[in-house]
Amino acid sequence: MISKYHPEFITVTCLNWIPVLETKEHKNIILESLDFLVKNGRVKVSGFVLMDTHFHLIWQVMGDHKREDVQRDFLRFTAQQILKNLRNSNSQLLNKLYVESKDRKYQVWERNSLSVELYNSKAMIQKLEYIHSNPVQAGLCTLPEDYEYSSAWFYEKNELNYIFLSHFED
Repeated sequence: MISKYHPEFITVTCLNWIPVLETKEHKNIILESLDFLVKNGRVKVSGFVLMDTHFHLIWQVMGDHKREDVQRDFLRFTAQQILKNLRNSNSQLLNKLYVESKDRKYQVWERNSLSVELYNSKAMIQKLEYIHSNPVQAGLCTLPEDYEYSSAWFYEKNELNYIFLSHFED
């Protein structure tokens, strides 16, 4: 499938850097949503890392889909699922996400996520290295490929650990 967009490096931060993605359940919501978007031909995912307070993605919106629509729908859906999980588990974390603005009572993601288009493989490699070094710098692992919620294993071992991943050169 062809894209009218360049790949993008995206950073999404949890509201006030609250560790919303600390649990496997919440990380899995992100992973399952990415898998859905790939299977439905909306994006190609070439890299990612999920940290407790934020995540980075390298993705490319595919076909006739509009970049802003895909990102909005992805962030809205993942936020709704995380909030549902927090309500069902009576988590105290829900109180920290209370904002009561005009259009919502709770907010999971900071507004205006960072998004940078990647025009060449040099920029792509630089962002992949940055993404994969996040867990090492945070002291969560010694080697990038040892961190479970990352595409580092895929690039280092050339083994597909997440079925939605595509190599950036493909």
